[in-house]
Amino acid sequence: MEQQERTRPDDKTIKVWKHHLQDEIDASFLYGAFAELESDPTRKKILADLSEVEDRHVTRWQEMLESYNVRFKERRPTLKARLMAWLAPKFGGSFFLSQMLSEEASEVKDYLTLHKNSTQQDVKETALDLAKESAGHTESLQELTGTIGEPWHKTESGGMIGNIVYGFNDGLTANFGLVAGVIAATSDVSTILVTGIVGTVADSLSMGASGYLAAKSEQEVYEHEIEIEKEEILLMPDIEEDELALIYEVRGVPKEQARELAQEVMEDPERALAEKIQTELKIGEVYATPVKEGWITGLATAIGAFIPVAPFLFTQGMLAIWISFTFAMLSHFAVGAARSFFTGRSLFRSGFDMFVVGLGVAGVGYLVGELLERFFFGNLG
Repeated sequence: MEQQERTRPDDKTIKVWKHHLQDEIDASFLYGAFAELESDPTRKKILADLSEVEDRHVTRWQEMLESYNVRFKERRPTLKARLMAWLAPKFGGSFFLSQMLSEEASEVKDYLTLHKNSTQQDVKETALDLAKESAGHTESLQELTGTIGEPWHKTESGGMIGNIVYGFNDGLTANFGLVAGVIAATSDVSTILVTGIVGTVADSLSMGASGYLAAKSEQEVYEHEIEIEKEEILLMPDIEEDELALIYEVRGVPKEQARELAQEVMEDPERALAEKIQTELKIGEVYATPVKEGWITGLATAIGAFIPVAPFLFTQGMLAIWISFTFAMLSHFAVGAARSFFTGRSLFRSGFDMFVVGLGVAGVGYLVGELLERFFFGNLG
């Protein structure tokens, strides 16, 4: 029986196990790096403790692989993890801690799935233990980031930095296809420049306006919900107190203590409103106004859209075309890699996928331009 349990797993299973090992190595490395950046002793200790726990996870996966006679090379932090550690001092740790929260939440789901599907009893036990510890890590990270709830059920896209990345991506891809189409239709540099610059301005204004309107609509919804909550506290304080007590009970506070705490909170309407906004409405702190959201998204779009146009300001002919193509394709790979911070995919795979998308857009744009030049403009001539 023991020999049967130790039968070497198939290649797919081994790949999954090695993937989990690499995730734990990255997590340990990043928590340690973030701890070094922290000046607050309490936050620093939380992050250092998380790093130590992840180290134990690494050891556990290594022992698991060895027990099944699975060979593995010495693993180091991935390029994505090293890039996050390098960027953290420049962009601030809050954003990257929120990404770690998403990673831990994803691990909870993955480990629960592994526990459910695995046929090896020791693997099932390991997966369940690690799922529980990862869930505990999300609580620590929520304390650091000021969030609540079960993050493995969330689908957030990354906030302001996410808007910058996606705005840049939209401008780059759309204008690259436009410029490629114009290049196919004409070799006149002035036509390419005018079309490219107009496309840059139009796309950035469109994305900026969309960002502004989306943020404004969200803000209006939040304000409306807060006003309703304020009225409920004023008109139905007994019902609101019952709701608050129930929320505390769900969080694990004993029933009598939950009731006392709810009564204490409801004595101060402002405190009661703040508590209800956080616990019931789950509305967090707003970090960007609609105007700020709009111009940052628009600016990011303009920068991305201008990349395939810029070479034609300094040179012309095939040289300008090849420089434009090279810069645009490298930028597609870079923005795809940046998107991996929000999607959780590998940096290289995400970058390569975006590279292929950019190549496809350029190809379609070029084909459309050539067809128009041949069947429309050619007939006019």
